[in-house]
Parts: sequence; structure tokens; C-alpha cells
Amino acid sequence: MHATLMSTLTASQASRFASLALAHLTREYPNKLTHALAGPQDVQTPRALHPVFYGSYDWHSCVHGYWLIAHLLDRFPDLPEASRIVAVIDEHFTDANMAAERAYLDLPHNRGFERPYGWAWLLALAAQLHATTTPEAARWSRALAPLTETFVERFEEFLPISTYPLRVGTHFNTAFALTLALDFARQTQRDSLATLIERTARRWHENDADCQAWEPSGDEFLSPSLMEAVLMSRVLRADEFAPWFARFLPALANREPTTLFIPATVSDRSDGKIAHLDGLNLSRAWCQRTLARALPANDPRADALREAAQTHLDAALEHVAGDYMGEHWLATFATLALDA
Repeated sequence: MHATLMSTLTASQASRFASLALAHLTREYPNKLTHALAGPQDVQTPRALHPVFYGSYDWHSCVHGYWLIAHLLDRFPDLPEASRIVAVIDEHFTDANMAAERAYLDLPHNRGFERPYGWAWLLALAAQLHATTTPEAARWSRALAPLTETFVERFEEFLPISTYPLRVGTHFNTAFALTLALDFARQTQRDSLATLIERTARRWHENDADCQAWEPSGDEFLSPSLMEAVLMSRVLRADEFAPWFARFLPALANREPTTLFIPATVSDRSDGKIAHLDGLNLSRAWCQRTLARALPANDPRADALREAAQTHLDAALEHVAGDYMGEHWLATFATLALDA
């Protein structure tokens, strides 16, 4: 079905995305470990190292794969995949499994493990479980709590010493991480974390202006410019955001910078890095829709952003499945875009 007919997430799409996620969450191989070794004892299989998050090709994709199925279950409790979702989460979200994941994080040489992308997705998963109304969610939330607390502490330790933001469009992007972490902090009433994130975002970005949007790079799945704008739309009051956004992207009403309105070309979806560009198209659509909502209804920039979002969705939605290099993660970003 053409994407123009699928502007919001439907039950049939949710079912398809859930099936995709369930197929890769417990698929251990192929696997790309981000793993530091302190000695030969650390040479272990993905599942031995990570008894919860061993699937989906890499740790962070497995984390947001669980976010995805929990989100879809919350949105559509009658999904055909509902019982399978509950069974998979129940099997993996045990105290023993989470203790092993926590022990891995507590090793001194793993202090920076998955910073900041995996940190943020773990908190997004915690926020989703906190909000989910299905009977099992409270149990899953309690099981995840040791990891939730770990990453809250790591954000609180890291942000004060992080002098500069990371403006790349890959996993190291700090605007994306702070956006998810701020949503978590506000939703779970972590006021000190929320305040720290807000102050950090202001310190990094409040004076940014005339963004050139030199993007995309060849393996980006996030738009550094749009992602920063989304973060600031959450941090700044409406009367502050309007002038900030006008300074940051002053020619947006004229659809400039042009690159932000043209979907990225994906030349080889079997190449994991090039396949990131499908994710860029989806995450741009998420950002564009989010920013359109932050503007007055009659603002010409809002129409431009909504049209661009649809163009990006049209370019990317049909490629959520097909090759495992994209299939293990793209449905998450498709869901963000469709639900925006």
C-alpha cells in the first residue's frame, strides 16, 4: 500500500512490525558486539554476555526492539501477536537475566558501553513500560529497574563533564539521546535528571543559528539539524522556541536547506551502513512531523514540514523489511514516524 494511505500507524502495520521484531529479538546471529575485553574470560557468546539483549544484531537494536513490541502492545492490545509478545518479554525480563546485564555494565571497562544511544533507548523502554497499561507491564518495569537506575546515574555523571555535543547523524548523536532521556525523565518524574538535560541542551544549543545542514553523510540515520530542533522544541518554552527555531533554520519556509526536503538515496540495502539511510528518511519524517506540531497551525513552515515528512515516508516505508541489515531495526523508526 502506498505510504500516502498510511500516514498514521494502523493495526495491520503494527501486526507486521511486531512480527518482524519477534523474529529478530531472539535471533542471536549474525551479531555485532560492542565489547571490550579485560582478559580471556571476557570471550563469550552474545547470549552469555547479554541474556536479555542478545538478539537483533546488536545490543541497542535489541533494546529498542523490546521498546517496539511493548509500544505496539500498548497501542493495540488485541494484536494477533499479543500473546507472543507477552511470552517473549516474560521469558527474558527476569531478575536473574537483568542481574547479569547489570553485572556486565558494572565492569570498570564498560563504563562507556552504548553511550549515549543505548542508554537513551533503555530509558525509552523504561518509560514505555511505566506507561503501558497491560497487566504484565509493572512486573517488566520492576525487572528492568536495575538497568534503568544504572543509565540514569550514567547520564547524571556524563552530562556535566560533556563539554560539547556530538552533532553526527549516527549512534553518538547527543540530541537524539537527550530527547529520549528527557521524555523518560518527565514521564517518570525524575526532576533532577530532567533539569540536568534541559540545562545541558541550553548550554550546547541555545545560541546555535543559521544551520547549514551539511547532511546527509553516507551512513547517517539521524538528521543532526532536525534532531537538535526537536530536542529544543521539548526544552524551550513555546515563546522561546519560536525565535530560536527562526534563527536556527531561517529559510525553512522556502524549503531551505534543500537537502532537508529530499529523501536520501539508498544504493545497497545489504550494506549495513548504507542501509542506515532508510532510517534517516524515517527519522526525518518523525522530526518533521514533530516540528510541524510545535509550530502555529497556519505557519507555512508547518505545511512544508508535513509535506516533507510524507515524501520521506513514501521513500522508506516499503523498505522496512527485506534485508536483515535494515530489518532488525527499521520498524522502530517507522513507528516513531507514523505515531508522530
